[in-house]
Amino acid sequence: MHDELLARARAWLAEDPDPDTREELGKLIDAGDHAELAARFSGTLRFGTAGLRGELGAGPLRMNRAVVIRAAAGLAAYLRKQGQAGGLVVIGYDARHKSADFARDTAAVLTGAGLRAAVLPRPLPTPVLAFAIRHLGAVAGVEVTASHNPPRDNGYKVYLGEGTQIVPPADHEIAAEIDAIASLDDVPRPDGGWDTLDDSVLDAYLARTDAVLADGSPRTARTVYTALHGVGKDVLLAAFARAGFPEPVLVAEQAEPDPDFPTVAFPNPEEPGAMDLAFAQARASEPDLVIANDPDADRLAVAVRDGGAWRMLRGDEVGALLAAHLVRRGATGTFAESIVSSSLLGRIAARAGLPYEETLTGFKWIARVEGLRYGYEEALGYCVDPQGVRDKDGITAALLVTELASELKERGRTLPDLLDDLAVQHGLHATDQLSVRVDLSVISDAMRRLRAHPPAELAGLAVIRAEDLADGSDRLPPTDGLRYTLDGARVVVRPSGTEPKLKCYLEAVVPVAGHAGLPAARTRAAGLLDALKRDLAAAAGI
Repeated sequence: MHDELLARARAWLAEDPDPDTREELGKLIDAGDHAELAARFSGTLRFGTAGLRGELGAGPLRMNRAVVIRAAAGLAAYLRKQGQAGGLVVIGYDARHKSADFARDTAAVLTGAGLRAAVLPRPLPTPVLAFAIRHLGAVAGVEVTASHNPPRDNGYKVYLGEGTQIVPPADHEIAAEIDAIASLDDVPRPDGGWDTLDDSVLDAYLARTDAVLADGSPRTARTVYTALHGVGKDVLLAAFARAGFPEPVLVAEQAEPDPDFPTVAFPNPEEPGAMDLAFAQARASEPDLVIANDPDADRLAVAVRDGGAWRMLRGDEVGALLAAHLVRRGATGTFAESIVSSSLLGRIAARAGLPYEETLTGFKWIARVEGLRYGYEEALGYCVDPQGVRDKDGITAALLVTELASELKERGRTLPDLLDDLAVQHGLHATDQLSVRVDLSVISDAMRRLRAHPPAELAGLAVIRAEDLADGSDRLPPTDGLRYTLDGARVVVRPSGTEPKLKCYLEAVVPVAGHAGLPAARTRAAGLLDALKRDLAAAAGI
């Protein structure tokens, strides 16, 4: 076994094009570190609907230039079989370690395969890449990013010509082409022949951001902004300047791109502590709201003053606020969300007489909804201009929520005031999540246990309907997940698609007679959510 492992490692070393990973792997081989070699060579990173994502390092189970070259070659072979030889592929990248190298390798491989490749001029937000695909009429796009993953990770996200992320069966077909590559020596990689785009695509994107705002709307709300060491700052500042908002006050320690993310444990605004510096800046400068992008700026976090402190709004709360704002502005078209997001959006759409759709988790599904006008998911992703960016976009969402805050400010009101109004109109929709980082075997056992013994009640509420989402339906393709509908609550359980986590999405819906009844409704909802967490954990054995 050890001999086979060493042979595989030496074969990989012989064709690894990166001196950094060659040195790293050489030391592991020389040291005979079989445990570490096994961790890198006991399989391959699988290409799926999220593309690739993993820890940087040498070997087929890590993100590195050899893995990326194979992925690009597989994508090129797939596009050629789709009759798109000679088509344009746009490549974007963030500021993580190796991102620029991976983008250059992708451009070289695509050029060598007879496609036309164009690389964005520098690290830019993922939504700029999604926009560029549609704007330039490309047949596909690649974004090199690990979004809000830890600093040691990187990733590879693939879009097709409509500017949406891949879904089955394209992911399986690309994976099969990747698997068919015998050796990197078989992959032509010229030293040039692709284009590096100028700022005209970015300028076109920024011009398009104006479309999300209403003509003549108030632009007075003051913001504190953090880019969380990512690539959002320059584009967001330019968009805010074009719109005429006050210039955001920056969290200086996190304003510039830094692949080591030195001030945060996880560069994800949802993680504990990630927003501490932003809140400190807010206490100093007293803005109307705090906004944050994740490192590739496709997500948006919003925080509001809550008594004497600052409180992060949940993605479901921002999702409802933006929906209400668009309805008030007379938006038409379909409102859509993922199955793990709050059911409040459906009630807002129904009251406005607008079409509403539920999809599987991820913008690869939300973006495909016919007639989409607005889509969101609870993980801080919002699509507010689907004609421009058919994906989540943390820049245009920031503009729209700041416009809403400005309109409310003119009337002496705040975002929490509007949330209260929505609760009185539609019932208090409170959401929470039970997210457990565990071994994949524990996740499989929990799903198996819940399927074998579905709970009859949770939090003292009867389970009215238990659905195994793996069976699919006329509205949803099959996916590994379970959904329980209760009298006044809803629970969805699914393994994460990008991390070793079991995720349980909880919602409690409590009727509210009027604004005076809100405190009691919140207490009731908090108790239900706590009880749902406890009972679900027991039922799943986690």
